Amino acid sequence: ESHISKQGEVNAGVQLVASSAPGQEIPAHPDELTFEPIVFEPPSAAEHRHVLKNGMVVFIAEDKALPLVNISLTLRVGSWLDPEGREGLASFTGSQMRRGGTKSLTAEELDERLDFLATQASSGIGSTSGGASLNCLTDTLDESLALFVEMLREPRFQEDRLELAREQSLQAMKKRNDDSGDIESREWNVLLNGEDHFTNRFTTEASLKAITRDDLAAFHREFVHPSRMIAAVSGSFETAEMLERLEKAFAEWPGEPAEVTPVPDTIDPAAPGLYRIEKDVNQGRVSIGLPGVKRDHPDVHALEVMVDILGGSGFTSRITTTVRSNEGLAYDARAGMSFGVWYPGRFRATFQSKSPTVARASELVLEEIRRIRDEGVSADELATAKASLVETFPSSFNSRARSMAIFASDEYTGRDPGYWASYRDKIRAVSLEDVQRVARTHLLPEKMILLVVGNQEAIDEGDPKHAVTLESLAPGGKVTVLPLRDPMTMQMP
Repeated sequence: ESHISKQGEVNAGVQLVASSAPGQEIPAHPDELTFEPIVFEPPSAAEHRHVLKNGMVVFIAEDKALPLVNISLTLRVGSWLDPEGREGLASFTGSQMRRGGTKSLTAEELDERLDFLATQASSGIGSTSGGASLNCLTDTLDESLALFVEMLREPRFQEDRLELAREQSLQAMKKRNDDSGDIESREWNVLLNGEDHFTNRFTTEASLKAITRDDLAAFHREFVHPSRMIAAVSGSFETAEMLERLEKAFAEWPGEPAEVTPVPDTIDPAAPGLYRIEKDVNQGRVSIGLPGVKRDHPDVHALEVMVDILGGSGFTSRITTTVRSNEGLAYDARAGMSFGVWYPGRFRATFQSKSPTVARASELVLEEIRRIRDEGVSADELATAKASLVETFPSSFNSRARSMAIFASDEYTGRDPGYWASYRDKIRAVSLEDVQRVARTHLLPEKMILLVVGNQEAIDEGDPKHAVTLESLAPGGKVTVLPLRDPMTMQMP
């Protein structure tokens, strides 16, 4: 993940200014260009934070460049609350708030009215949070906001729309094993988090058929309430007037939200080793990694720099250079590290390669992991990685909508308010010794999990130029063959 942790985004007005004055001779090479330092300070969440009478936290920023209003809500709800035997209930509740109509409007009437107003509205619930958004013209804000709040407060959960969603999900379920990328992503999450982790409580044919309209209504009534929402609002309006609108729109919401168990904070990863899944495709998919740390760990900034050098998205990273540029074994080879909010994140190196070269490419990735542990990195590599992270930092705050989204996400997850102000200084402070220390501490080859999805027979034929086999790379010598799950029950044979 990037330093923004995929969580959000201020109209910073940042400019990159070349130091060459007008009329000055153009340098012979781009490397000779010089630029003035970027001057940027991230905005303060406290300056945009408001609390409504009902307890809803709201972050507001005026942005009058266009006659639009954006409202994005984060809901404290998620699939970890799904009852046993009704996996998928949270997801269905989230989608059907928007798709299933409102108390006064059928689903068709709601669609038609929103289209007439040129208003976009959506809702959904994921594994650890829910969301709803509204985008409308300033001139239609009053009616659009009224429809949006009715959609959230009094969803109709229209039966035919629910049945349509159920049928679409069942049809999609049949294709769960069609794509090797889907298989890899699913089983990687199982291996890293554990079979019983709530993110791996899969929807099944039985669980979807067990969900009723009454279940959706009860789930909504129990968990969807303004006091469990955080709003990010930006657009063409006056702040005081917008606050007044929101107070009125969300006032007198019936009921109180239930006290719920927190998101589970532990994982149960599989044992280190090689895990093989048969899929008849001409390229093997490989993931190599192990569980990581949560975002409040003191090593996160050094880890971010280290993994950028090892396998970041740029073409200068070691894994990309070795596997793609030098050896030509994969079009896209990279590594990343996520820092968990609720439970530990993970390190993951991943690539696709032709079946005969899967083992060789895997060997090269593992060699790069060992090399950064044993040899560290060069001063030039460190400088390049730190400059990239520091100089791209302002782009994370390139609009008021993104900025308010960051603040709402931080409020929801309880991030340290000083994180953004100190981020660049902490990246600059990372030393060569820090990079090697965190590599040695957190990248443990003997604890790696190696997942390979593809034509196993073709992979085992290998590359005649290199005698390496997958089994020889298996951490701890452990090799496990995983059968494909039944797509409708998600049980393994």
